[in-house]
Amino acid sequence: MSPESLAAAVVVVIVVLAALGLAVAAVALRLWRSRRDFGSDAERATYTTLHAAAQAGRHLRGGLEPDGAAKAVRHLRAMLGSPALALTDEARLLAWDGESPAHSGTVMALALKSLAGGRARIASAPEVSCSAAGCGEADCRLRHAVVAPVQAGSRTIGTVVAFAPDARAGLVSATNEVAAWVATQVELAELDRSRTLLMEAEVRALRAQISPHFIYNSLNAIASYILTDPERARELVVEFADFTRYSFRRHGDFTTLAEELRSIDRYLLLERARFGDRLQVSLRIAPEVLGTAVPFLSLQPLVENAVKHGIEAREGVGRISITAEEEGADAVVRVEDDGVGADPERLRQVLAGHAGGEHVGLRNVDARLRQVYGDDHGIVVETAPGAGTLITLRVPKSQPDHDVGR
Repeated sequence: MSPESLAAAVVVVIVVLAALGLAVAAVALRLWRSRRDFGSDAERATYTTLHAAAQAGRHLRGGLEPDGAAKAVRHLRAMLGSPALALTDEARLLAWDGESPAHSGTVMALALKSLAGGRARIASAPEVSCSAAGCGEADCRLRHAVVAPVQAGSRTIGTVVAFAPDARAGLVSATNEVAAWVATQVELAELDRSRTLLMEAEVRALRAQISPHFIYNSLNAIASYILTDPERARELVVEFADFTRYSFRRHGDFTTLAEELRSIDRYLLLERARFGDRLQVSLRIAPEVLGTAVPFLSLQPLVENAVKHGIEAREGVGRISITAEEEGADAVVRVEDDGVGADPERLRQVLAGHAGGEHVGLRNVDARLRQVYGDDHGIVVETAPGAGTLITLRVPKSQPDHDVGR
């Protein structure tokens, strides 16, 4: 297979990857792996490029960083078939792979024009020469360099520099497409970071919501026992300290269902100190779901909603039921109260982010669940004025990618 045909195949495959995303590449990769025989040179070239793209993508998930670039660069070079390849950010050489490493010292000088202008270019002698690089290899093949900018949005954030004996049109096109593919991986990494920051911000919002409402009422309840029942007051202080320590911890986006339920138990103990016999609680928890990973502070807002908007707003005794059980591959938690209920349309607007005020905790939990598990796993709320409220939360039991913070 001629170099021009190989380069053309690389360009076609990379364009497909950029357009359809790495997920499609992964599917195609599995399909190719299932075949024992690649009948043509084009099929072999396609498989090689897909495999290299999948491997490089794994190492660029953290963005354009030295550690990831050092692992990805050899796979990027395999995609191009060039003797040497360099990857830079805006200010430094991140990684080099290939022949004649003495030329790595000239990379940033070659990259500067593309970084400044955001355009690809071809560099040759005297910029690319063994004398300029201090390379003493008699058979050095690095005579030309194709410098392609890595552009994320309107910013040029780095370059891909491919060295070769000559700069043919196929190499120029392929290097540009590889640079565009790297940019896509960096943008995906930035989206992942943004999603993480958003989830952290929502957890902080939930903590802020807990602080003024619950803490004030709990301290008042504890104060009421200091003179009449000092031992009870001491017990409540310990429970309050444990609850706030859990709620304001600074590590881990996920916890276990058992830990969330333990925190809810403390929360309800403190609320019962305030409501007395007016608050009745029943729990039915299946042991097999206790180890399920759930987003941190995903259950407490549901129970607080039942107390604050269901029980506190009604006269007489109010009942809250909490169940957790296994349904197929999911763990399903239901929180139900027989309180005053709510207007379903108003609640729908709140969950959609079109209305503020009450139930902000439910909206935050719903948004976090959808971000983590997809739209099929948002909370389901069944309610009507005077009819109480039932909230259902469903999460997969198996979540190997989610570390449970301790």
